[in-house]
Amino acid sequence: MIRIENLNKVFRTEEVETTALNNVSIHIKEGEFVAIMGPSGCGKSTLLNIVGLLDNPTSGKYYFDGKEVGALKERQRTMVRKGNIGFVFQSFNLIDELNVYENIELPLIYLKMKASERKEKVNRMLERMQISHRAKHFPQQLSGGQQQRVAIARAVVAGPKLILADEPTGNLDSKNGIQVMNLLTELNKEGTTIVMVTHSQHDASFTHRIINLFDGQVVTEKPNL
Repeated sequence: MIRIENLNKVFRTEEVETTALNNVSIHIKEGEFVAIMGPSGCGKSTLLNIVGLLDNPTSGKYYFDGKEVGALKERQRTMVRKGNIGFVFQSFNLIDELNVYENIELPLIYLKMKASERKEKVNRMLERMQISHRAKHFPQQLSGGQQQRVAIARAVVAGPKLILADEPTGNLDSKNGIQVMNLLTELNKEGTTIVMVTHSQHDASFTHRIINLFDGQVVTEKPNL
């Protein structure tokens, strides 16, 4: 599903040039659950942004579902992301002005889905995430664990092929963190490919494979046994 070849990302200002990713090559198969690990500043989030088509590499190739997408313009990247890629962030990234139902529904509106189909999909997600009783509540009225379940529901409601998770348990206590990892594991068992950036060895233990970065380079890749 994801093939990255000799990928580089350089950030430039008038005075400074910083290499965030240096000759990175990665292959992630459909249905895998992969953790990307490494110290702060090693390029994990930069790599995730490129995989999620939020940014382009400076050089190198990125293939998503067999198509080279690394050089696409912003509008083209947006079209590929829609319905194909879901995002889960440490900070939840919910819209405060929308209630739980409306936050989950938003990706379906962007896809111009019919209202009746949106209602069915959102209600199914609310039930699955055990937050139906919170449908009319706003994010600030929820616990951290509930907010992350809303964020996951929003990420998967359109049935994306790929979920990208950036420190999904970073703002949660251990109990809620385990619940979130169990949800991601269930989604992966149903066929969704997941790439997760994490500092947590515990969270990484849920995945099939761990890719370690250091100074913008892949230093090790190892399966979880």
